[in-house]
Amino acid sequence: MKSVIFPAEEKWNELCKRPQMNQTDLDVVVRGILRQVREEGDEALLRLSEKYDGTCFRNLKLPSSSFEKALRLVPDDLKEAIKTASGNIRKFHSIQIREEPVVETTEGVRCWRRNVPIGRVGLYIPGGTAPLFSTVLMLAIPAIIAGCREVILCTPPDRTGNVNPVILYAAYSCGITEVYRIGGAQAVAAMAYGTQSIPRVDKIFGPGNQYVTKAKELVQLEGTAIDMPAGPSEVLIIADSSADPSFVAADLLSQAEHGPDSQVVLVTDAPGFHEAVMSEAERQAASLPRRDIAEKSLSNSLIILLRSAEECIRFSNMYAPEHLIISTSDPDLLAAEVVNAGSVFIGRFSCESAGDYASGTNHTLPTGGWARNTAGLSVESFIKKITFQEISARGIKNIGPVVERMAEEESLMGHKNAVTVRLKSLENDEN
Repeated sequence: MKSVIFPAEEKWNELCKRPQMNQTDLDVVVRGILRQVREEGDEALLRLSEKYDGTCFRNLKLPSSSFEKALRLVPDDLKEAIKTASGNIRKFHSIQIREEPVVETTEGVRCWRRNVPIGRVGLYIPGGTAPLFSTVLMLAIPAIIAGCREVILCTPPDRTGNVNPVILYAAYSCGITEVYRIGGAQAVAAMAYGTQSIPRVDKIFGPGNQYVTKAKELVQLEGTAIDMPAGPSEVLIIADSSADPSFVAADLLSQAEHGPDSQVVLVTDAPGFHEAVMSEAERQAASLPRRDIAEKSLSNSLIILLRSAEECIRFSNMYAPEHLIISTSDPDLLAAEVVNAGSVFIGRFSCESAGDYASGTNHTLPTGGWARNTAGLSVESFIKKITFQEISARGIKNIGPVVERMAEEESLMGHKNAVTVRLKSLENDEN
């Protein structure tokens, strides 16, 4: 990891920049994939799957027998772990929908909002070297709690056409049985446009590689909603001399092993502390199966030494990390100052991997600095809030003159007239 010692504050913005990749070629490739799926439907999906994933089969929708097989293949202890994690996720997310009261803004004018679930949603679950079955829980459980009418799931198969059994078990445990074996940008295109086999959805959720992310960005421009902008995973750790170097090193490595483009940042006000952390990281990395990936990620990451805890939290708020771990002598003090972060982990035992799996909070979070203005996924991500108003005769008398005057000032006389005819009608009735 690159070390930066006491950087001047005017240099902080530069340190907050994430690595950028060439988007030009990516844009061309993904636009081509979207066009093919939009124009040819299933035929394009099958052709693209063979090209990019090396698969060759005709049925995109998984048969029910695949779920039965998954139930047999998943070990009982893992089933129990998924059950516990699901319970915690469900418990945390169940409190997120609240009915709002009717408000009488003026006598005779009643206004309120009603929660309405999004009708059909599509979940994308990556496969690859680390199939993210935990993301199934993070996406499906809030969707079910929200009451979405239909939830479909797309995930890439292996070369034989099979989907990872743990992904299928997690989906089944949440009540999702409409699963399609398709991955990459073509899966996003299928959900955005609809094909002969895969229905068009109203909103797309889920992480993915650069092709999936670009596809989500592009279909959003065409009118299909997405959960949030997503990029490589990241963590920022604020640690002082009271922190355990082995804990901090483990947290850095747990994030770094996501992928070589993941970014980890250690911010400390304790000179020399980072040396103990890096020594621990080197020792622990030696036993990791994904050591090469983690080391590549660390080589692109940062250790920043600042002069005080107050500077550390100010830098963190400027960086706006996806995950923020605070391991200091008084973590609550710094946690109270957090304004930009996806999810915050307070204290020495609050490891980020707990939030990734089982604490109950959602691990679908804004990356790349989007935490400055975007929240992580929640039940509210799967609902719309529709406003209602009901105005009585007394109500239109009370606010009608206000509307008339404002509409007249904006030269929208039709707006004014919609009120005026009602007021005159009431005058006639009274006479």
